[in-house]
Amino acid sequence: CKREGCTLVDYVAAHESADIFDYLAEVWAQMQQTIKNGLENEGVLPGTLKLARKASSYNIKAMQSAGSSRPMGMLFAAALATSEENAGGGRVTTAPTCGASGVVPAVMYFLKHDQGMTDHRLIRGLATAGLIGNVVKSNGSISGAEVGCQGELGTACAMAAGAATQVLGGTPLQIEYAAEMGFEHNLGLTCDPVCGYVQIPCIERNAFVAQKARECAIYALFSDGRHMVTFDDVVKTMMETGRDMQAKYRETSLGGLASVCLKRMKCNFNDNM
Repeated sequence: CKREGCTLVDYVAAHESADIFDYLAEVWAQMQQTIKNGLENEGVLPGTLKLARKASSYNIKAMQSAGSSRPMGMLFAAALATSEENAGGGRVTTAPTCGASGVVPAVMYFLKHDQGMTDHRLIRGLATAGLIGNVVKSNGSISGAEVGCQGELGTACAMAAGAATQVLGGTPLQIEYAAEMGFEHNLGLTCDPVCGYVQIPCIERNAFVAQKARECAIYALFSDGRHMVTFDDVVKTMMETGRDMQAKYRETSLGGLASVCLKRMKCNFNDNM
């Protein structure tokens, strides 16, 4: 892009079929529908954890808030909405996976409803998000079973941060910086779902990572885009970290929070008996 003087979106357009943006428009429509469904649905998610949905109440509280609490609450609610739809068997967009599907839609949704960005800009942002995700998928891994949650939510954070930076007028260098930070600051993140459900800690993680992606975009936009560690460096480091990670921290529900919470649940169950 630097050599040709083009944007990352130009690069995507040059290497994809002519209907890529029509496809991304469908993706964006589904992301918005999933969030809408998640914000309206209430009740308890399926499974033994009996976890209550929170997106609806978070959204109501966000709309009634002022100052910095309002945008943060909006972002949390949108991420929770998608993640809860995923946990409840609803239709979601893998971005890059189902378990990390709440981050990119939440950030794009926030940019539309809080920042007033147009669908056209957001769809072009999704082109860059997909490009970033494919760099990880092609040169690393997006599988929690292979490299832990750093490969899922770390990639989602990078995708959302890069896309947001572009939508907000960032340069390719600033976009790469935002994506690098989004990935870098999720290195080592384990995949330890309680009881094997993509609910605890997964749903909350999507909300916090969405906020982190927004912060990475803002941070990069304050800079001139120059930085020491490249996105490619972080992809390589993520793979090295994933290979060093014990299997029980890679989507087996045998280590980390999963093991602690399982022991506690078992004790509570026995006490109740």
